[in-house]
Parts: sequence; structure tokens; C-alpha cells
Amino acid sequence: MYHHPSLSGRVAVVTGGGGVLCSGFAKDLAAQGMKVAVLDLNADAAKAVADEITASGGAAIGIACNVLEQESLARARETVNSTFGTCDLLLNGAGGNNPKGTTSKDTLELADIEHKTEGLKTFFDLDASGISFVFNLNFLGTLLTTQCFAADMLKKENASIINISSMNAYRPLTRIPAYSAAKAAVSNFTQWMAVHFADIGIRVNAIAPGFFSTHQNKALLYNEDGTLTARADKIITHTPLGRFGVPSDLSGALLFLADDSYSGFVTGVILPVDGGFASYAGV
Repeated sequence: MYHHPSLSGRVAVVTGGGGVLCSGFAKDLAAQGMKVAVLDLNADAAKAVADEITASGGAAIGIACNVLEQESLARARETVNSTFGTCDLLLNGAGGNNPKGTTSKDTLELADIEHKTEGLKTFFDLDASGISFVFNLNFLGTLLTTQCFAADMLKKENASIINISSMNAYRPLTRIPAYSAAKAAVSNFTQWMAVHFADIGIRVNAIAPGFFSTHQNKALLYNEDGTLTARADKIITHTPLGRFGVPSDLSGALLFLADDSYSGFVTGVILPVDGGFASYAGV
């Protein structure tokens, strides 16, 4: 990994830091000498990541935080400020999907309506509460967290915000309309913030991961015997590099956007990391 001395000693806040991808982000930033606050709804997960960083000689703290509750965010900010100082880099990684905002099949067939099968979820079965949860977690969680921590970044040099979008934001995937639309909102909001914060010197960009194998989507990608599901096989077939992503595939994108000496003239960008999936038309 390249060394980024301009990041050393600065403070990073990573939400969703207990998850597979965002824990990787936290470790990458800590490896550059940043003091990392790992925020996650799951206190044990946040602490486990922070402990792993400190065991490797880095500086980190794990903080239980709900990005949808302003009081929880305010408490987390107070802890970060008293422990490490104010935030220089905010990574909005908290997000996810909900089964109530998904359909069972790629496309709707009349038979699905006329002869309804128990357990089959069509477009007409999408639940408003599930869709609201997905939008709130991905979009509102990004907005509220930025309101909280960006307040300390207003007079800083080289302050940066990195949001986590998805390749779903470019082209919606079948079955997950709520998640795809919510990530599209994150991408749009990233561009809006890039303009809004430009005069005060905060750069705002996003990373859009493609298909990565994580705990959240394991059941979607793999059968019980470890073979690929039909959906996963379709994904690999349409990925020119022929594999799923791993957390380290995101390291370069993260450090490029985080380091002002590399990306000081880059703002409002949503950077795809997808193995070429979006470039392949299938023929």
C-alpha cells in the first residue's frame, strides 16, 4: 500500500464501521496514521474493529451510534472530539437493504397476480415501512451524519466527505428497487453537497462498489454447498474481471479520494469499482 503522509495524524469518522467493507475502510485509514472513530449500530462490532486496529499499532475507538438519531450522533461526536479532536474526514458508510423492499422475481407475470403463490412478493406487495427504512438508513443517515460532523469541518483545510453509493445507483438491479433508488439518492446528494460545500473547502465524493461478497449478501450469492446461485452466476458472467470484489479492491479508491494531494481538484465524483460490470452489455 502506498504511503499517504498528508493523512497521518488526522481524524477520520467511519459510519457502518463494523461491516465488512467499512471495517476495511477504517483499517486502511488507520494504516495511514489516521485516528479513526469506528461508528456502528452494533457496539460490539465497532469495538472489535477498533481493537483490531489498536492491536496493530493504530489509533481507533469504537462507538455505538445510530445514524438516524440526532442525539446518538451528537453523543458520538462529543466522544470523538474529546478523544481524538474534530473530524477531518467523514466516511458515510452506514447503509443496507430490507426484505420488505424487495421482490421475489426479476419481472412481473400475470400469473403472479391471478394465481398468487404463498410467500411470493410482487411489486404490489412492497411494504411502505420497509422502503422507508431503506431510504432512511441510506439517504437520511448520510444527511444527518453529515450535518453533525461537517459542522466541525467548516474552517479546516483539506476536509473531505466520502459517501458510499453503489453501482445500483447507475442501473437498478432487479428485485431490489428500494435499495437501488436509495443509493441513487446518495449519489445525487453527493453531487449536491459537492457544490454546496465548495466555497468553504469541503470536498464531497462517493465510491460506488459493484458486487462484493459480504455477510449481508452471502445467501444471495452462494448455495449451501458453496456453489454460486443462479443470480450470482449471472453476475459473474456479466463481470469482465470474472470475480466478486474483495475489500482491498476499494483501498486505492478510498485513499485517492481521501488524500488532498492526490485529489485536491476532485469533487462531486461517484467513482465506480465494479470489475467492469457496468461496461458490459452482455454480448
